[in-house]
Amino acid sequence: MCARLEIFALLLALDCFCLVFDTAFGSGVGTMVKHNNVIPNGHFKKDWQNYVRTWFNQPARKKRRRTARQKKAVAVFPRPTAGPLRPVVHSQTLKYNSKIRSGRGFTLEELKAAGIPKKLAPTIGIAVDHRRKNRCLESLQENINRLNTYRAKLVVFPRRSKKTKAGDATAEELSSVTQLTRPVLPIVKPQPTAEIVSITDEMKSQKGYYKLRLERMNERLVGVRKKKAEQAEKDEKK
Repeated sequence: MCARLEIFALLLALDCFCLVFDTAFGSGVGTMVKHNNVIPNGHFKKDWQNYVRTWFNQPARKKRRRTARQKKAVAVFPRPTAGPLRPVVHSQTLKYNSKIRSGRGFTLEELKAAGIPKKLAPTIGIAVDHRRKNRCLESLQENINRLNTYRAKLVVFPRRSKKTKAGDATAEELSSVTQLTRPVLPIVKPQPTAEIVSITDEMKSQKGYYKLRLERMNERLVGVRKKKAEQAEKDEKK
């Protein structure tokens, strides 16, 4: 019995020694390192060559895109290659709403004001978006003017050359028509310009900082002054 206990104690001591040795001199996996350093857990994967992305086909892709554009231009002739006419809209959110860009399509209200039926618009190269809403008169009028300008420059090919309808282009107009390869009525973004003026004595006499502080104080004391005025009015009635 004593021999068995001695053997068990010896094995337990040997197990503890192996654990301490592995912790001190081993891989360190599963043990915490000092401070806020990274626990060593390297994988050393050797298959990185299979995931390298090369761009040797970039010139060929460029040529393929150009060929595709040329084929598309031939297929959609005489329509513009850039697609239909799109409205001028303001970008979303408070940060970007001062910038203008091209929208998805014209609203039904804009088409109605310009005298264009909503079913006719897509057939003559005008994009329609029945979900968008006009929220200000300025943008509504701007897009109406855009539609009118487009209608004035539009050349409509007849469906049948021997049987023309009202609004179709004449033979002389069709002979001089070229395909538009640029955006239809490109949007011109306004550029802010600084006005140069001469400094006058009145400008020099103004105190900007004092004026701002005074107006800020007046805004802050509106409630206090109103309360004092009401109290003074009550005292007078007494």
